[in-house]
Amino acid sequence: MDNKPIIVKRVKKFAGGHHGGAWKIAFADFMTAMMAFFLVLWLLGGATDEQLKAISSYFQDPIGFSDASPYVIDLGGSPTPAPQKTLNPESVTQEGVQQMTKQAEPPPAADSINNGDAANAKSSSTQDQQDQDNLAQMLRELQARVENTPELKRFQDQIHFEITQDGLRIQIQDSKEKPMFNVGSDKLDPHFEDMLLDLGDVIKRLPNKISISGHTDAKSYYDTAEFSNWELSTERANAARRALVEGGYPEDQIARIVGYAASALYDPQDPYNPRNRRIDIIVLNKKAEEAIRQGEENGGNISKGDKDTINPESIQAEPKAPADASATSPAASASGTLPNAPAEGAGNAAPAATP
Repeated sequence: MDNKPIIVKRVKKFAGGHHGGAWKIAFADFMTAMMAFFLVLWLLGGATDEQLKAISSYFQDPIGFSDASPYVIDLGGSPTPAPQKTLNPESVTQEGVQQMTKQAEPPPAADSINNGDAANAKSSSTQDQQDQDNLAQMLRELQARVENTPELKRFQDQIHFEITQDGLRIQIQDSKEKPMFNVGSDKLDPHFEDMLLDLGDVIKRLPNKISISGHTDAKSYYDTAEFSNWELSTERANAARRALVEGGYPEDQIARIVGYAASALYDPQDPYNPRNRRIDIIVLNKKAEEAIRQGEENGGNISKGDKDTINPESIQAEPKAPADASATSPAASASGTLPNAPAEGAGNAAPAATP
C-alpha cells in the first residue's frame, strides 16, 4: 500500500490576451444605418403624393441630363442665338411673344392637310350614304303602309313617292272624285286628314326635318284682289302642317311651309288638270336642311302660327315638278271660310296669308 505512486495534478492557468475594439466600430456603423433607414421610412410616411412623385423623378434623373441643353451655352436650343430673344424680360412685347410662338410652331405638312381633307370628305360621303339609305328604307315602309292599309290603298293612285336631290318627296294629288279640300277653302276633307296621319306615323320615325308646299291649278277666280291662289296654296300647306302636328308629329321637325300657287304645275300641258292641285311633303336630307337653315339666317322669314305667314321675298323659285311627280291642293273658287279672288298667275310670291 505504501509503494503506490502519488499522482499530483497541476492545472496551469493562463490569462487571456487583450481583445481589440473593431467590433464596436462595425456595431456603430450598423446602428447608424438602421437609424437612417427608419428616419427615411418616417419621412416617407408623412410625404404627400406630389412630394413622392418629385422624389421619384429626382432619382430617375438626379443630374438632369434629360432636360438639359446639348450645348455648353444654352442659346435657345440651337447653335445660333434666336433673334427674337432678349436679355431683358421687360422689353419683350406681346407682339414679339406671338411672333416667337408662330416661328416655334412647325408648318403643317402637306400630307397631313391632304389626309385631313380626305378624312373629312370620306366622313361626309359616309353620312350622305347613310342618309340615302335611311330615306330609301322609309320609302319602302311608306309603300308597304299604303299597300297594307285599306284606307290608303283606296287613294294609292293619288299618292306618289320619289327620291330627289333634296330627300324623299311624298306627293298627294287631288282628283275630281276624291278632292282633298273644299272648293276655295283650306278646310281638309276627313279622308285626306286620315291619310296625312297615317303617313305621318311613318315619316316621324326619322329625325329629318320636312318641308310642306301647296300647289294649285291655273284656274282663275274673281273676287277681291286680297286673296289669290298664292294665299290659297299657302293656307292649304299650313292646314296640312296643323293636321300633322295635331296627330302627334313633332312641330320642331317642320322646316318650312311654302305656297307656290300655279307656278310649278304637275301637268304643264293641262294647267287645269286636277292633279296640279297637290300637297308636297319632302323628308329633307341633311344637305337640304342645311341649305334651308342658311337661307333663313340670310333673311328668310317663315313664321308658324295658327295660320302661317310667308314673306314673299323669302320664297325662292322651285324647279318645276317632273312629269311623274304628284302632290295636292285644289285651286279655289270662292266658297267656304276663305274669300275668293282672281288667281294671280305664277308671277310673284304669295303675300302674307290671312291669319
